[in-house]
Amino acid sequence: MASIKPHNASKHKPVHASLAKVSAYDQVSGLLVAVLFIVGAGVCVLFVIYLTTQNWETNVSIPVIIEPSPGRGNHAMGVAQDLEAPGLEELEEVLEPQIEANYEAVTDAVTSQQAALENVDGTSQSTDGGTGQGDSRPLGPEGNGADIVPRWERWQIEYAGSDLSTYAKQLDHFGIELGTAGGGVQTIDYASQFTARTPKQRSASGKQEDRLYFTWKSGSLREADLDLLKRAGVKSQGRIPMQFYPPDTENLLAFVEQQYMGDRPLQSIQKTVFGIRPTSDGYEFYVMRQLQRYTR
Repeated sequence: MASIKPHNASKHKPVHASLAKVSAYDQVSGLLVAVLFIVGAGVCVLFVIYLTTQNWETNVSIPVIIEPSPGRGNHAMGVAQDLEAPGLEELEEVLEPQIEANYEAVTDAVTSQQAALENVDGTSQSTDGGTGQGDSRPLGPEGNGADIVPRWERWQIEYAGSDLSTYAKQLDHFGIELGTAGGGVQTIDYASQFTARTPKQRSASGKQEDRLYFTWKSGSLREADLDLLKRAGVKSQGRIPMQFYPPDTENLLAFVEQQYMGDRPLQSIQKTVFGIRPTSDGYEFYVMRQLQRYTR
């Protein structure tokens, strides 16, 4: 009779024990997944920090800023505020100071070219021998306006271009057009788009000009304007160089000034000095300093 040997249970391992064992491959792959997760979370945190610390430029809607200014409306030019045109005696007092003032405005300051030219023309035509004294206020809607320093006298712009190429880029960015007048030429000769291979040039009568313009008394930037005009083929020898600012750029300067001024009244400002600095999309104006008016 055959004997039955007892089964040795110790020689066989349970099936579930082999299934629970984690291989080295699984350990390495799990470690890599954990590292990638930690790195991804760190990158996301750094990206959020970057977004929250950037000073992003946004398109700001700039309102049209209109400053009240005195004007005589349809009154005749004169030496007082009289509805009647001046007579021949008063006309002599009007004519010479007005022409001298216009010459100073062209050579030393900033003003409206249309107003200057029409003032001279209007004076020359006021020879009807009226009995009044006329109106001494400049051209514009009738009114006395506020006691403020006008823009052409209040504003000063300082360029900081290191070379002529940078200076030309700044002019083109703000749409500024250079021009020359005088020298026996009846028209104003213009030049613009100085960064183009061939700058644009044109000529027009001064009576068509109503933009704000700046002139240089002296200095390297005056010579830079003359150099750019010469490169554009505009005759500038013996003539007065000028910078003509488009209405949008003029309004931008007024907006920048207003933002810097805050709650202070415009009547308290004697001079605003603007600078130009580079931005991600070109250049921008900023206020370098402001001078207060002296009041007693």
